[in-house]
Order: sequence, then structure tokens, then C-alpha cells
Amino acid sequence: MTTSVFPAFTVDVHIEPGDLRAALERDVRSGLGAAHKSMPPTWFYDEAGSKLFEEITGLPEYYPTRAERRLLGCHSADVAAITGSDTLVELGAGACEKTRLLLDALAQTGGLRTYVPFDVSADFLEDAAGTLAREYDGLAVHAVVGDFHRHLGEIPRTGRRLVAFLGGTIGNLVPAQRRRFLSALRATMSAADHFLIGADLVKDEARILAAYDDAAGVTARFNLNVLRVVNRELDADFVPERFGHVVRWDPLAQWIEMRLRADRDHLVHIGALGLTVPFARDEELLTEISAKFTPSGIATELTRCGFAVDHQWGAEEGQFLLTLAHPDSHR
Repeated sequence: MTTSVFPAFTVDVHIEPGDLRAALERDVRSGLGAAHKSMPPTWFYDEAGSKLFEEITGLPEYYPTRAERRLLGCHSADVAAITGSDTLVELGAGACEKTRLLLDALAQTGGLRTYVPFDVSADFLEDAAGTLAREYDGLAVHAVVGDFHRHLGEIPRTGRRLVAFLGGTIGNLVPAQRRRFLSALRATMSAADHFLIGADLVKDEARILAAYDDAAGVTARFNLNVLRVVNRELDADFVPERFGHVVRWDPLAQWIEMRLRADRDHLVHIGALGLTVPFARDEELLTEISAKFTPSGIATELTRCGFAVDHQWGAEEGQFLLTLAHPDSHR
């Protein structure tokens, strides 16, 4: 671990650049070598991909970001009143606007002391968290660069914490991954802590599909960007124009799938790994799942992993859901 310290701003680094490269190599070897090819959505988010995603959040078809932001605007004060938290822990690169809603609400209670952003990107944390450290007088920022599959135990445990996992990111995990994540998080939490999770709700199939296949084609460009990341980082020769953007709703799993479909038989060479990967015409590469939930479903998953639900906001509107929970002392 390396630690950098600035005025009221500390950064703990548990991921080095070589770790990310090794993870990409593993994911490409295993995902493109499988019978059903896949890549995890982690690799969408280089600089270009992050900019495309910010553009997606403003599209008329993409409702989740607006719905969650509105719920936070309406209910952050309720969250602060229920939790009495003096520390906000944010898992994942949350948009500063949503972060500020929670920070402002906690500050108005008079107890806010510390903000702990947790993300795999050191650059994001230093930029965004550093800005917040300057804007909020007296706020200590203790950033942690890590992977929430491996480094939840490295998050500082001092204070009365509100751990926020927003943006519907929980939906990118399959059920077994969700159980592991929630159970691991519960193991790090004290009786005084609370957990706030944002989840997209099951709704009309056409509306969900449109959110991932917008008319302007921004999501298609975002999806194809993963091929450019592999080209740049691993000396591959993907031709993005040979792939089409595909979205599909799985009603049994209750998740959306984003895929890239090859338009012809061809070979892709990945120079850094010495791999040659065949693609058949119409063969698909799975790049993301995004699960949707019911209010009772997310509550059940939390309960099974040792949480007790305090409150849910947004269920009656059916768009997006905020769920506040705390560790169940009887589990």
C-alpha cells in the first residue's frame, strides 16, 4: 500500500498500475477463450469511455441517473436524520452532484467530519475528491484506491459511517457475486453504520431496452469502446466496425444484456498475449449485464446477507429505488 497526504486529503493506494494490466490480461484470456465470449464492464471506463458514459446519463432515454438524483434530492435529509452519520463512504466513482446531495444533508445535521471515496481509479479520486476537500470547509477526505471485490476491508472504519453504493452498480453483478459483495461489506460494518444502495427497478421492457439502445447511438459507441481499450492496451487488432451493438432483455434473470455481434467470420490477434481469437458471423461477445430489481427482491437479498432494511424510497414510482439498511445485530 502507498499513501499520499495533502492538506485534509489522504489517499491510500491498494492497486498499482501493474495490477490493472494483469487483471485486463486475465479477463481477456478467460473471457475471449470461453465458449461464450465475454468481457466485464470494468474495461469500458477509460477516459473516452467515461466521457461517453457521462453523455449517456444526459440522454432522454436514459432514466436511471435522473431518477436516482431526484430521489436523493428529495430524501438525503431523511437519510441523514435516520443515520446520524458523521462519515460518508462512497463505493465507486459517483458523480459529484449526487455526492454533494448527501454531503450537504449530513453537514446540515452538524455532524459531518469525513468523506471516504473508494474507487479503482486514482486519477478520478485525486480530481473529484480533491475538489470536494477544497469546497467543504473542515471536511477530511480519506480516499482509498481499491477493488471492491478485494479491498473492502481496507476502508477506514472510524466514525459513524454511511456507506453509499449508488448508480445501480449492484446490477452489474450476477446473484452469486452480489451475495459475496454484500456479505463481505456486512463483515466490515459496525452496529452504528448504515448502507444506502441505489437499484434500478423492473419496469416496461421497451423502456429498459431504449435506455441501453438510444436513438443517437451513444451507448453503441460506449459498448464498442471496450474493443478500442483492448487494442490499445494489449496490441490487438479488433476492427470495431465489424461489430454491431446488441441489447437483449432476459425476463427470467431480470437483467439487460449488452453484447457486440460480429458481422462476418474473422480472426482477431492480441499481440501482447500471443492469442488469435476466431469470431464467427453473428457470434456475440457479452460486455455487460444490468440487473433490475423489485423492492422486495433487493430487501430479501440484503436480509440474507445480514442487513435489516430501515426504509425504501421510490418503490411507489417504479423507476429507481433507494434502500437504507443497517447491520442486523441478530445475524
